[in-house]
Formats: sequence, structure tokens, C-alpha cells
Amino acid sequence: MTGQGYKGDFDLFIIGGGVNGCGIARDASGRGISVGLAEMGDLGAATSSASTKLFHGGLRYLEYLEFRLVREALVEREMLLRAMPHISWPMRFVLPVKADMRFEGGTPVSRIVATFMPWLKGRRPPWLIRTGLFLYDHLGGRDILPGTRSVDLHAEASGTPLKPEFKKAFEYSDCWIEDSRLVVLNARDAASRGATIMPRTEVVSAHRDGSQWRITLRNATQEWQVRAQMLVNAGGPWAGAVIKDVVGTQSGDQVRLVRGSHIVTRSLFDHKKSYFLQGTDGRIIFAIPYERHFTLIGTTDLDHPDAATPPVCTDEEADYLIDFASQYFKEPLTRADILWRYSGVRPLYDDGASSATAATRDYVLKVDDAGAPLLNIFGGKITTYRKLAEAAMAQIALHLGNRHGDWTAGKPLPGGDFPVQGFDTLVTSLLQRYGFLDKPWATRLARAYGTDAFLLLGDAQASDQLGSHFGHEITAAELDWTITHEWVETGDDFLWRRTRLGLVTSTAEAAAIDDYIRRSLQTGKIEAAAS
Repeated sequence: MTGQGYKGDFDLFIIGGGVNGCGIARDASGRGISVGLAEMGDLGAATSSASTKLFHGGLRYLEYLEFRLVREALVEREMLLRAMPHISWPMRFVLPVKADMRFEGGTPVSRIVATFMPWLKGRRPPWLIRTGLFLYDHLGGRDILPGTRSVDLHAEASGTPLKPEFKKAFEYSDCWIEDSRLVVLNARDAASRGATIMPRTEVVSAHRDGSQWRITLRNATQEWQVRAQMLVNAGGPWAGAVIKDVVGTQSGDQVRLVRGSHIVTRSLFDHKKSYFLQGTDGRIIFAIPYERHFTLIGTTDLDHPDAATPPVCTDEEADYLIDFASQYFKEPLTRADILWRYSGVRPLYDDGASSATAATRDYVLKVDDAGAPLLNIFGGKITTYRKLAEAAMAQIALHLGNRHGDWTAGKPLPGGDFPVQGFDTLVTSLLQRYGFLDKPWATRLARAYGTDAFLLLGDAQASDQLGSHFGHEITAAELDWTITHEWVETGDDFLWRRTRLGLVTSTAEAAAIDDYIRRSLQTGKIEAAAS
């Protein structure tokens, strides 16, 4: 792959190949800065592939009065949607309301309401929810996404799967995002602009050497050193460990690790809208149509002990999500309905909040310039990754010079060079050019690769010209593309991060895919160079 075993010097070196690290790499390389990035595992393998997969403003953050964060995220929704209409698309969310909905205890808005309207006794009244949705519609402006409307659940399809006690709802807009593909497409764009991207490469140490950093790297076959003028710590959950163990410095700023768990079930409804559900404890969860045949339910908010402890969705968390959703849906859920569960650790800035749910989702950037500069990244959410990268570049420019201004707003990611409203046209074009495709296959390829699907399929006139078939429309041609363009090295990379086809492949199919990928890399059948 590009950058494996690379030996040289960089202007900027980034530790961490999640969405923030890859977003900064893309922005910096597009400004003419030489960039190296090392990720100890696969790109986006940790937090960035374990989100709820939404570009959203964060409706509930309004109750914490985080207006700056919400506004920035709301503005970004449509900016990002325009830049990646293959991996992001508009969604409508149905928010059922009843008079006895309750606040989560301790939020600023709940305290204000308790002071001035004590007769509500902790309830979150529908009129207040509608007020919040009015702000949500107008804080960031909307050109593409429709605004909020009221819904009669007994008259619309979105009410059919719900218990009859839910009569009214509000319906509002946010966006879906294929989170782990977002990471790899940022990495691809960075590499195309000159960045050296090194997955499965550990940063063993980084030490100041005069006005530079001397960085020791290790992969499966070798250890080597590079130098850089400036270092960025985008280690996510490991940001604290990077400061203490890799760089060997101290910081008064801390990361608060918060675990968010999700479950995936059989499809609970047969329409494309999602649900925003309020619990008796004041928390909220989402129920979202997922990967054609499933429903995604999440998330939890629990403090996580340390980055070295792998996050798992515990039985207690799964039961919590099952019981929460069962308060709304006619057909109660059980553990037997869970087909997959996953969990990720959010590396939030530790602002001293009393609970994991209350901890800020805003990002904080801190520069340690006691010698060669180090930029530490704390917190952030996937929706604001591009703005975080711009803010990071403002800090980086103070040390490396401001070679070019901001440029990423609305700039398409690879495969995203078509209009937001043009997805169906893209699918039709694929069907017309490649007569062997059916609509589900063409749609999946368009969603994953956008206009790059034409490059992937090339001049094929029949499906057998795409090489071996591994089931579920997975071909050798697609695996070859992800090996050569997306740093895929294992079956799990492809099945669980570049796609989510692991949900439908059998054990035997997954093993065959893994074997093909590993043999391709070992024999050199596929030239290992991303572009």
C-alpha cells in the first residue's frame, strides 16, 4: 500500500487514521503540505466505524444549550451531503410525542423549566419539543432538507408499527452517513494529493529533536524513523496514551471515554423513515432502517474504563435498548431478535460533566509548543469532522505557514461528483451501461463507490468478466478495487468497514473472501498502491 515502509521527512505527521486524522490529512495535503499519517489498525476501525451513522445537528444538545455546536453541525449537514451524495443521503425522523415524556435529569433546560414551570414535574411537553425543532430547522439554514411537520400516526404508514397509544408525532430531517467509508474516502483524497497513508503502522515513539519531531514507526515487517516539523495527535480514544506514552509529555487536558452500543435486528418496519424515541429516563435512542433488511437501534452512553479495554455491547446494554424500543413498537423485541451488536468508544473532551450523556460533544484543540509543535485533538463528532480539520489547519498554519486558504467546503470526495438529486440517475446509468446488473446490485455499487463504480466495473460486458463471485454480488473485481484503492488487507476490512456485507455473508463466504484478499496481496497479483 502507499506509504508502507516509507522513509522520509514530512511537514506534518498525523497519529490516528480515524475520521479526524484522515480529514486533517486531506485538508493539509490539499494546501500543499507534505503529510504522513500512521494508523495502528485498519483505517476507521475504532470509533469512526462504530457510530450511529448520522450527519446530524444533535437535537438533544439543545437541552444542554450547546447552540454553537448544534449550529455548526446543522450548517455542515448539507455541506457534507453535497460533497458525498453516494455515502450520505437525507432521512426523515419520526419523533412520537405523549404528554408524559420526561426530561433527562440535570440538563440546563430541564432546570430552567423546573424553576419557572414546576407544575410540569420533570415532563418534556410536546410544545417544548416543537420549539426545539423550530430552532433545529432555522439555526443552520436549509436548502435541501425539508423542515419539521406534524404527523397523525393513526393516518400515516410511519404509525403502523407503533403501539396505538402513540397518536401524534413530529417529523424532521437529518442525514445518513456511511461512517467508515467516509474515513477511507478522505484518506483516498489525501493520498491523491500527495499524503502518505500508513495503516497497520504503529507509532512507537515521537521525540523532539531540535525544531523537528523524530518519529519511530513499526509495521508487521520493519521498524524505521521519519521526521516532521509538526505532530498531530488524532488518536481518538488513545489520545491520552499518545501524550503520555508515545510523546512522553504531560497535559492538563483529559479525554473522557464514553461507550456507545448498538444492536441490529430484523427489519421492524417496511418504510424508509427512522424513529427518534424518548425514554422514561429522559434519554433518546434511534431506530433506523439499515442495509436493506435490518433495523439499527442505538445508542447507549456509559463511561468506559480505558482505551485498552475493547468496547463490547454488553447484555445489559442490549437489554436496555430492547426494552426501550419495545415501549414503542407493537411487536416486542427479545434478545433472539438481535442479529449483530457493536460498540464504540467516543473520545470526548473531559469537561467535568456529571454523566456520560452530559459530556460535551464539541471538539477542543490544544497546541503544545514547548519545542517542535504538537497539536492534540480532543472530542468532536462525525458531523463536524471537516470543520474540526479547518480549525486544526488554522493552528497548524501558525507554525507551518498559511500556504493556501480553506478549500474543502463542498469539494466532492472520490465518487461524489454528482448532484444530491442525481443518485437515481446514477443508478439508471449503471443499469444501462452494464446490462448484467440488477437494480439492487447497481444501487449497492452506486452507494459504496458513486461514480467510481464505472471505473470498478470497467469494460465488463458480462458478470463473469468481473472474476470470481463470492455471493451477495461480491466479485473479484470489487475486491481488487478495494485492495488497490482502499487499503483492504483482510476479509473483515471489506465485510465490516468498506461495506457491511458481513451481515449477510456465511462463514464459508467470509473465509473465501479473506483468503482471496490475502493471497492477492501475498502473490502480488494486485499492485499494492492506493490512488
